[in-house]
Amino acid sequence: MLTLISGVAWTVVYVEAVRVGLRDRTYAMPVAALALNFAWEVVYAVDDVRTGLSPQGVVNVVWAVADTLIVYTWLRYGRAGLPGFVTRPLFAAWGALLLGAGFTVQLLFVAHFGTHDASRYSAFLQNLLMSGLFIGMYAARRGPHGQSPLIAVAKWLGTLAPTVLFGVLEGNGFVLGLGVLCCVFDLVYVGLLVLRPGVAAEEVRSLPGPSR
Repeated sequence: MLTLISGVAWTVVYVEAVRVGLRDRTYAMPVAALALNFAWEVVYAVDDVRTGLSPQGVVNVVWAVADTLIVYTWLRYGRAGLPGFVTRPLFAAWGALLLGAGFTVQLLFVAHFGTHDASRYSAFLQNLLMSGLFIGMYAARRGPHGQSPLIAVAKWLGTLAPTVLFGVLEGNGFVLGLGVLCCVFDLVYVGLLVLRPGVAAEEVRSLPGPSR
């Protein structure tokens, strides 16, 4: 049941991130976390296809496809929020570097910890990074542009469920500690979007710098 909750919640995050990104003509997931997330899903989806699809493997494939669409929104709209000296070739090179780094990190985790442990440790570490970066994105954009309460709540639930499963029920203290930190950051982010919506999206588009 906890695995199902996590799978459904993260699927909601990805679908809503694509919808909001296309609606607001921006990307709805912090790019560093997106690169790690996309690499995680591709690496473990390929591994599951190679070894025989499990229910989690099917979910990983679905997540990888959804994350591909989020990457597309970043490639299409991400340059607009960067300084003018960032040309198209420079933006493309930066994107290739980020995605390459994401895959390198995931493969290093697999090489050191093995597939089973690497999938958990890397997932929770990048989840904590994402939780902090979502708050940073809200601050950089001076409000909720390209974000939504549904993304925030679904991310919180999608991380809380495996925290209970692996951290509490299986007694993994490392996962539990990271999961608790994620929960704290996620609830702060939910509060920002629900209780303090900030500048309206129309006003945010007119602001200088990364808010454009």
